[in-house]
Amino acid sequence: MRPRDLTFKPGPKRGPIIAVTAVVLVAIAALLTSVFSASAVADSSSETLATPESFAAINDTAARSAALFTEAGKVLTHPRCVNCHPVGDRPRQGDERRLHQPPVERGADGFGLPAMRCPICHQPANFEPGRVPGDPAWQLAPRDMAWEGKTLGQICAQIKDPARNGGRSLDEIVHHVGTDHVVGWAWAPGGDRRPAPGTQMQAGALLDAWVKTGAVCPN
Repeated sequence: MRPRDLTFKPGPKRGPIIAVTAVVLVAIAALLTSVFSASAVADSSSETLATPESFAAINDTAARSAALFTEAGKVLTHPRCVNCHPVGDRPRQGDERRLHQPPVERGADGFGLPAMRCPICHQPANFEPGRVPGDPAWQLAPRDMAWEGKTLGQICAQIKDPARNGGRSLDEIVHHVGTDHVVGWAWAPGGDRRPAPGTQMQAGALLDAWVKTGAVCPN
């Protein structure tokens, strides 16, 4: 027996389809590269802090002071800070600043209501298995120290006012931001939380330089 003659029918021409697909894929790749590159540039500028020395070229002392506070403001207006300085009685969560879940409230002392005190869930350190942040002094900032929804200039004026900053002098504000343990949590928030820009020491140095140049607030 002879093997059957096999007849092959030519299939549809795929050259043009493959070429178009390749062009589309290249375009998508280029677009994604552009987006990610732009994102990386933006993130790098927002996640770092300039040194006080880098503002030395600003000859006008008042302008330099305001610029120093503006740089420190990248920390003060960051979600890690603003979430605990809410305008209401409920803390915020996440970079989107959603209301805290489970629903909790400030309470008389900032540590929550009697039935739901902050330390019930928030231990002295971050609890990574449950993604629960923690610090020995975990609490809300006093109501008169609310920053949520305010401009940087308004926050600056508030920080300078002892009636609205916890009764602190400017030197005490510098010490609080630069060394306080619960403030330092903002740079080690655990989980997938985005830390505050720079370091706590850098933030304190910027505010120290701001005070020494007259503590001028940005417009």
